[in-house]
This record gives sequence, structure tokens and C-alpha cells, in this order.
Amino acid sequence: MKFTYYGHSCFAIVTGGKKLLFDPFITGNELAKDVDINKIEADYILVSHGHGDHIADLVSIAKRTGATVIAAYEITNWAQKQGIEKVHPMNFGPFNFEFGKLRFVPAAHSSGLPDGSYGGNPGGFVIQNTDGNFYYTGDTCLTMDMQLIKRYGKLDFVIMQIGGNFTMDADDAIAASDFVQCNRVVGVHFDTFGYIVIDHKATIDKFKQAGKELILPKIGEMINL
Repeated sequence: MKFTYYGHSCFAIVTGGKKLLFDPFITGNELAKDVDINKIEADYILVSHGHGDHIADLVSIAKRTGATVIAAYEITNWAQKQGIEKVHPMNFGPFNFEFGKLRFVPAAHSSGLPDGSYGGNPGGFVIQNTDGNFYYTGDTCLTMDMQLIKRYGKLDFVIMQIGGNFTMDADDAIAASDFVQCNRVVGVHFDTFGYIVIDHKATIDKFKQAGKELILPKIGEMINL
């Protein structure tokens, strides 16, 4: 699978023959100033929760690309009010899309939309198809619920928030990777704000000491997973 990082928690994955874009927040991220959002393509946009640092560019990208927005019911309702025509509302549970089986799973966080309305339950996504299986945690602390993820199938990699303060830090992510039984971790949600700046080398070394691989992609970088 091809993974492209756009900074913070925004990334794209090509899988199941479709382009999936996650948590589009680019224009408000100074670290991603060289990313041209007008060149980003998407068949589907997956939104973990309603905070601005996850949906700031949702409306513009969805309208330009015609992508279908997959998110909590409350977020898709808000998106439709912004003029987005194609949505797929969810709450926690599975659904078979054309790109594979998706399961929307709980995350322990909060969720509010730009207009101050309730953003529904925050969550993460488990996606399975013939290309492989992966789990994106979304913004969350470490939870015991993560132990259920391994019941859905063996993961090829997991995408985890590692910056701390608002979400898991490196130590929590290591524990979470034990819970989901996957030692290949792509780190996101770090460095964007002062609260979540990390020491890259020390964090990578910490994962190595735990027998795990941590990938910290550079903004704009495409890697094969």
C-alpha cells in the first residue's frame, strides 16, 4: 500500500484500488506549507472526529474531488450543510465498502465541530482487504478496548498518535501496539504544536528497544507499507 504523509494526522493511503484520505488538516499547519492541497486526490475522505486540526480542509477537498466522506453521523450531517454531497454516516461498527471492509472503532477523546455543535463519538478505523490490513487509532489515549482489535485479523501496520498531551505518547503507543499485536507503527500527530513536539531519535530508539519499528514519515513523503 502507498502511504503519503501530509503532516499532523493527515495522510493518504492507496488501497483496494481507491485513494483514501484521512483527517485533512493542511493549510492551517505551518509545517505543511509546501503541500499543495489542490493536487491531493481522493475517492474517500475518512474523518476520525470533528476537531479543526482534522477537518480544516475537508470541505474544499471533498467538493473539488467529489470524494465520499466517511465519518460519524453528526460529522456527515455537518458536512452536508457545508455543501458536500457524498457522505457515508457511521457509528461504531463494520461496513463493506468497494475498497474493503471498514470498521469504525472507539477512541477516547472529544469531538466538536467548527460551529460549536457536537461532533459525535471520536473513533479510529480498521481497514481490511486483499492488499492487507491496518488500523488508524485516531486521536485517543491508551485504552483497554484496543485489545479487541486483534480479533478482527492480523494487522500489517498501525498508524498511531504519538505526540502526547492530547493523545497517546510514545510509551502509550508501544503498549497499544502490544494490545493490537502489531510491531510496525507509523507515527502521526507530533511536532505540529508546542505541546506535542517530540525527540525523533529518542522516540525511534524507544520503539527499537521494545522490539518494534517506528516510522516517522516526512511531510510530503510517500512510502510503501
